[in-house]
Amino acid sequence: MDIAHGMMLGFSVATTPTNLLWALFGAWVGTFVGIMPGLGVTPTIAILLPLTFGMNPASALIMMMAVFCGAKYGGAVTSILMNLPGESSSVPTCLDGYPLALQGRAGPALGLAAISGFVAGTASVIGLMLLGPLLVSLAIGFGPPEYFTMTLLGLSLVTSLTGKSLVKGLLAVFFGLTLSTVGADLMSGSTRLAFGRLELMDGIDFVVVTVGLFALGEILLNIEGQVKFSLIEVPKKLSKLLPKWREIVQCIPTWVRSTIIGFIIGALPGTGATVASFLSYTVAKNFSKTPERFGKGAIEGVAAAESADNAATGGSLAPMLSLGVPGSSATAIMMCALIMLGVRPGPMLLGEHPEIFWGVVASMYICNIILIIINIPMIPLIVNFLRLPYYILYIVIIALASIGVYSVDNSMFDLWMMGFFGVLGYVFRKLDYPLAPIVLAVILGPLVERALRQSLIMSGGSFNIFLMRPTCTVLLIMAFIAFFAPWLQQAWLKRSRRRRYCE
Repeated sequence: MDIAHGMMLGFSVATTPTNLLWALFGAWVGTFVGIMPGLGVTPTIAILLPLTFGMNPASALIMMMAVFCGAKYGGAVTSILMNLPGESSSVPTCLDGYPLALQGRAGPALGLAAISGFVAGTASVIGLMLLGPLLVSLAIGFGPPEYFTMTLLGLSLVTSLTGKSLVKGLLAVFFGLTLSTVGADLMSGSTRLAFGRLELMDGIDFVVVTVGLFALGEILLNIEGQVKFSLIEVPKKLSKLLPKWREIVQCIPTWVRSTIIGFIIGALPGTGATVASFLSYTVAKNFSKTPERFGKGAIEGVAAAESADNAATGGSLAPMLSLGVPGSSATAIMMCALIMLGVRPGPMLLGEHPEIFWGVVASMYICNIILIIINIPMIPLIVNFLRLPYYILYIVIIALASIGVYSVDNSMFDLWMMGFFGVLGYVFRKLDYPLAPIVLAVILGPLVERALRQSLIMSGGSFNIFLMRPTCTVLLIMAFIAFFAPWLQQAWLKRSRRRRYCE
């Protein structure tokens, strides 16, 4: 199926009344999540995961993708008005967005952030539309050895998600891999780490792990903080929310650079929108004729950060849909939803379920239109949501999460497990252990194990099968480089600093 026919199929899926409603629902939820300090897109998608039970896979992914995109738009609101990034990728927006707000230009800053998100988000969909089928055509001939090395590559990228401490990140990966082995062995039938509990014979459901670690853990951490925020007033007239035409023209080169950076960085599993935003902001500052304005209210700084942040959404979906390798915790949860609904993301998705791939691509065009409508005229109304008492919001979230987890197997044991992982998530966050590697390991662990054992059966127990196939060899080299990339980067930075000092 060529791109033209694929897009025709995609719009026929995305424009059905049901999918349009799910896209609208996801866009609103994502926007509110983005503007609420302390809540992130990953915990929200985790909370909504049980809602996808029984849904059409295309509708489920469209809803979660709309939440994903909406949170990027909404994250700019608190960054500009309160100097409080809803997501780590919104931190560069604070650097110039909040100074603009203090100068009485909160309206134009919010308007430009929304326009930047629309431009970059739409461009990233074009990239996904072109790159997705290309990745599929390269991976269509994969067998178990190729799948093993590809999933091993995805697993090796956790070193880029470990945060400040690589040791803590690797321990988190080990914990996630341990969780993935709980239950009956797929091939031998022997029980592993079930501790005599019949409820653990089928393993620990990833919904329980994800909702507990992210949703409940985040809520417990925020309840402990009890932070109060001050809010800058936003103009209510639409004309005062729009930047000047001169400023829009001034930001066009920044949009082009930042969109390319955001999409490429987003498409690399393990990097994500945060790296894209910081890199784009730095590049914009270096290309500027007046770099001294950055950090003091440069409109191009807001454009650079928001463009890269939104462009990374389309880029991050490319490896997940085309290769079955989630590049972030948010896309890992989306992958969970598809697996739960009986659809395996990867090279066969485009051939077996083209309506899902092209439906998501088409719905991203529609979502960007919905979000630009929401995020400019409705900004004054949306900001009022920030004044909602937090204890009400937390009660609603916990109730929804509990209902969703219980509905998986109608088991009270799952609720106790959710509470356990919630406390564990809180402890991990307090001790600065990253949660994303745990999710990635829980998802990829069974895939790595299954593909490895199938490959060894094919080769009669010989590991040479991974060296005899060129694709496997290339992927193994990439996995090796990706695993040691943080150390190589640190060594390169130290060497660069030494050279500068000597000069």
